[in-house]
Amino acid sequence: MKPPQGAISALLAGQHDDPFALLGAHAGPDGTFARALIPGAEAAEAHDLSGTLLGALERVDDRGLFEGIVAGDPQPLRYHAQGGGAEWWVTDPYSFGPVLGPVDDLLMAEGTHFRLHDKLGAHLIEHQGASGMHFAVWAPHARRVSVVGDFNDWDGTRHLMRRRGDVGVWEIFLPDIGPGRHYKYEIIGGDGQLQPLKADPYAFATELRPGTASITTGPPTHIWGDADHQAHWQTIDPRRVPVSIYEVHAGSWQRDADGWFLTWDALADRLIPYVVEMGFTHIEFMPIAEHPYDPSWGYQTTGLYAPSARFGDIEGFARFVDGAHRAGIGVLLDWVPAHFPIDAYGLARFDGTALYEHDDPRLGYHPDWNTAIYNFGRREVAAFLVNNALFWAERYHIDGLRVDAVASMLYRDYSRKAGEWIPNAEGGRENWEAASFLQSMNTAVYGAHPGIFTIAEESTAWPGVTHPAYDGGLGFGFKWNMGFMHDTLKYMAREPVHRRHHHQDITFGLMYAFSENYVLPLSHDEVVHGKGSLLAKMSGDDWQQFANLRAYYTMMWGYPGKKLLFMGQEFAQRREWSEDRALDWNLCHAPAHEGVRKLVRDLNRLYREKPALHARDCEPEGFEWVVADDAANSVFVWLRKAPDAPPIVVICNMTPIARAPYRIPLPHNGRWREILNSDAHDYWGSGLGNLGGVTAKDGAAMVTLPPLATIMLEYDG
Repeated sequence: MKPPQGAISALLAGQHDDPFALLGAHAGPDGTFARALIPGAEAAEAHDLSGTLLGALERVDDRGLFEGIVAGDPQPLRYHAQGGGAEWWVTDPYSFGPVLGPVDDLLMAEGTHFRLHDKLGAHLIEHQGASGMHFAVWAPHARRVSVVGDFNDWDGTRHLMRRRGDVGVWEIFLPDIGPGRHYKYEIIGGDGQLQPLKADPYAFATELRPGTASITTGPPTHIWGDADHQAHWQTIDPRRVPVSIYEVHAGSWQRDADGWFLTWDALADRLIPYVVEMGFTHIEFMPIAEHPYDPSWGYQTTGLYAPSARFGDIEGFARFVDGAHRAGIGVLLDWVPAHFPIDAYGLARFDGTALYEHDDPRLGYHPDWNTAIYNFGRREVAAFLVNNALFWAERYHIDGLRVDAVASMLYRDYSRKAGEWIPNAEGGRENWEAASFLQSMNTAVYGAHPGIFTIAEESTAWPGVTHPAYDGGLGFGFKWNMGFMHDTLKYMAREPVHRRHHHQDITFGLMYAFSENYVLPLSHDEVVHGKGSLLAKMSGDDWQQFANLRAYYTMMWGYPGKKLLFMGQEFAQRREWSEDRALDWNLCHAPAHEGVRKLVRDLNRLYREKPALHARDCEPEGFEWVVADDAANSVFVWLRKAPDAPPIVVICNMTPIARAPYRIPLPHNGRWREILNSDAHDYWGSGLGNLGGVTAKDGAAMVTLPPLATIMLEYDG
């Protein structure tokens, strides 16, 4: 039966909501009936995929609509077309059946599909005897969705997609499309309005900014050689091993000779050996997923599944991670599930409605960053984000996720005044949907990828951030200790003569140091927006600033908790960090700066070698105060301990006055060897110390405390 002319007109105008009902091959009373839209063609013959001629079609509309009876049962068809003096072959996407199945529909509807990154987006597959690209996108309120790209002249009338029932997913298999093709989705909303072209939320690769198209890819090609690395981390408790993190902005650690970003391969050649030399255990990258605006540092992400095109091909990132793993270095990623930018081609009002975000700005708009907030209570949105966490662990073997802006997710009134937010059902400020999402994400990641760990950037006292999700916690492995960072930097900025009045800035943090599993972060946030560098934060003249910084780092490496240092601070970068230039590596030629770099290298070596400094980082039995109340002299002394390992005493003198002799109670009589002194000549210090160690008698030792310095003594029997 011939369809109504109105249906044909809607099809040719690209407005029909079910093109598969009209196009392709269908069984009819006179045999198999084929209808095809081939713009520019004047004649067309139908063939099967092997090339056998099945019959000629009649052009029934000058805009390229052909139809006719063909031999055989309904099957995938190829057309030999002629027109304008040319001839070409085209495989009919509407003659193929769907790729997704009812199980996919069920799991997507439930929000429990943990293989969405295999199903949605663009995937090169073999389907019904043909090779091509399968496209699928979630747009439940759309009236029509088309895939457009450089393979169809960005014409939305050419490849209208099939809608899958009630789940709101649209799909189409385009034969003969391979990797490297640019594409987007053209969406007509439920109100009939044409939306801006949308990038694929699940795209694995993207154009280099300012381009915004998604790019098709093939299956991953990298052959991994990191099985030993993964097996190692699967068998250990990360709380009880050294974790020393070097935070890196991939675009500004170094640049090439032309001032452009290094590729992943160039970064691997330079960064991995440097991190090995410096003794860090992990590299943590600020967000590397695709983002349009360089000064956002990646925190306003538009392509959650795509490594940024700034650094070359996506396989290059796999090579980098593998190379790091083979060198014994883990790779952590900064991950941003809290919010997304409102660029027209991105997720904002994706199908003409507030799909990924809340419609009400009191829930869906972030005033600090002019971004949209994900609707964590929507099953499909939570599944999109959980799948993204799983994707990075599976596809790129990353060792952990540092989750950005967790506090902004957990509180409905975050950065909002009265009347600008909506309380939860109980009248409170907690965002229980976000908490539930974080629990689900952590449960899924830890369950699917043993050996991975997650870190929360959470700046409040939300209880149980690193407690198991099954026990009511959020399920993170670690939490950034923002209190440590804030209090200790405030203390170090004070003139030493005033520090006696602020002794609690150091001691207070040790009252809660074991309430969570902490990472001590000296991150990029402390060296931007007019805050200056860490060196500039230290009080005093130039010599005192360097001495303060060395004493501070040594105190931090002796303090319970895992360590994180932002790039450049290991050699005392003087200028504030900027994303648009490389670090000031020339400073390493100056003895003062090179001294700090050597100190950080030696601190990392000690931290890795000495169980007392790492094996009980997150447990109170690994710490004991020795001198906590000498505010008058601004001296702090504590023990770090671990089973079956000699204890280490950490001694901080936070004034420029050398103190000798200074009596320190010690738990064991005998020799205590000086294993590190931040005032050593090699670090550009004054060289005052204890001539290799001290001897404890009657439960105490007389120790020389260098000025503005921290020393470590290990019990030597």
